[in-house]
Amino acid sequence: MSMITERPVSNSAGQSPVRTVGEASATGRRELRAVVAAYVALTKPRIVELLLVTTVPAMMLADGGMPSLWLVAVVLVGGSLAAGAASVLNCYIDRDIDQLMRRTKRRPLPAHTVTPRNALVFGLVLAVVSVALMAAATNWLAAGLTLAAIAYYDLVYTLWLKRTTAANTFWGGACGAAPVLIGWAAVTGSLAPAAWGLFAVVFFWQMPHFYALAIKYKADYARAGIPMLPVVASVRRVNAEIIIFSWLTLLSSLAVWPLGMSPIYGVTALVVGGIFVVEAHKLCRRAARGEAVKPMRLFHWSTTYLTILFAAVALDALI
Repeated sequence: MSMITERPVSNSAGQSPVRTVGEASATGRRELRAVVAAYVALTKPRIVELLLVTTVPAMMLADGGMPSLWLVAVVLVGGSLAAGAASVLNCYIDRDIDQLMRRTKRRPLPAHTVTPRNALVFGLVLAVVSVALMAAATNWLAAGLTLAAIAYYDLVYTLWLKRTTAANTFWGGACGAAPVLIGWAAVTGSLAPAAWGLFAVVFFWQMPHFYALAIKYKADYARAGIPMLPVVASVRRVNAEIIIFSWLTLLSSLAVWPLGMSPIYGVTALVVGGIFVVEAHKLCRRAARGEAVKPMRLFHWSTTYLTILFAAVALDALI
């Protein structure tokens, strides 16, 4: 069997070397990987991962143990597709401002690696598939919540609130907390006080989490004309909201404790919530003194906080 050489060859006129079949194949594979990577980037995988961290523990608590692996798999796939759809459509809507911000200008649409039309079609297909899967494999409440979360995030938050009000993070918080309700509904077909308690935790948590990010990229948001709170409000106002919502996060997590949770969850909520509040106060004190605030410290710890808290929810449900 003959081998395909990788050597460049020249034509009879002595023009530039012509790529061999092997080189063309390798180039094709690289281009395909780049295209796939661009479409995956549109779904914002890190956000999807964080949403799933809250979904599965909520399902376990609703079940009082471990739900069927089939149901967990369906909700994970459906939830991932729904979160991905919301992110893709967000990228499509925000393509004008993303190109103005250093943090986002390398995203596939501003970088022109994916066309707006293709991104729109991709996002809509993901949305339809996710809702259809949830409707077929879980129940109408879970499917309805999934559809509502996608629509609210893209049509209400991204298209309207984000560009018009400094309260955009607050009013958009329901989207990030929705996976808790969706996971619970997928198991029980209803919503209980504990589900709403966990929803409140994630809802309030989002303000200090995203305000820290907005402080870090304040110049970016200002350049794009996005009225994030740290852009349009005083340091005192931003500090007050970070502290208030950090405490509300802690108090909401403790309010879940008497709703059938054991000390495993309660002590964990108290400890990690206390650290979260302390970190919020440290950031605000530095900001009030005019010192370097290091907002990403609070941002990263807030992610760790949510992961540990919901791990405690899962452990509590198993034990």
